[in-house]
Amino acid sequence: MNLETKYWHLHNHKLMNVLSSAELKEICLITNFKTAKKGEIIYFSHDESSRVYTLKRGTIKIVEIDAKGNEIVKDILQEGDLFGQFTLTDETLDEYAVAMSDYITCCSFRLDDFEKVIERNPALALRYTKWMGFRLKRLENRYANLVFKDVRSRLISFLKDWATKEGSNNNNEIILKNYLTHQDIASLICSTRQTVTALFNDLKEKGALDYSRSEIIIKNMTLLT
Repeated sequence: MNLETKYWHLHNHKLMNVLSSAELKEICLITNFKTAKKGEIIYFSHDESSRVYTLKRGTIKIVEIDAKGNEIVKDILQEGDLFGQFTLTDETLDEYAVAMSDYITCCSFRLDDFEKVIERNPALALRYTKWMGFRLKRLENRYANLVFKDVRSRLISFLKDWATKEGSNNNNEIILKNYLTHQDIASLICSTRQTVTALFNDLKEKGALDYSRSEIIIKNMTLLT
């Protein structure tokens, strides 16, 4: 990817758009871009070179391997999100990122280069701090749901949030592109695949939604209880 293309990718990124043209051109020299198709692994946390990634296009999922070797979906990330060693600490989790969209694009920095860029650019450091704050708030909300809500309530909250972010309206129905399996959803709300499937079937019987492998149709938001 040439420098001009890199420049416009970064210029339109919500983290980098606080930088001047000169600063962006400088960053282009240390940035690598990567593309991937659905199902491809983008990075492993134990790669030799620690990197910070910014997602430019598409959707990915972050998968963690637990002590028993099970794969657990930790998070779903979309355009503008960061992943990899974004904490700027030496802690390394056993996780990896997988492309969920048909085509994704991300740019990456070596961790030490990213640290230097932040040190030299107060506006970028402030934007990064705010982004971390939003991420922590999202995690707090997820933990609060685990403590104070049952599985059914967690699933409904997840579906409503998903619909708000990505749903498209069609004749008073909300249509979601279904790129998550029931196991993925179960991991995200700390449940089991069997329970999630049973809850989906119950909501379908009540007329609240319909679903297939390709899409979820929320037919009546008021029945989504």
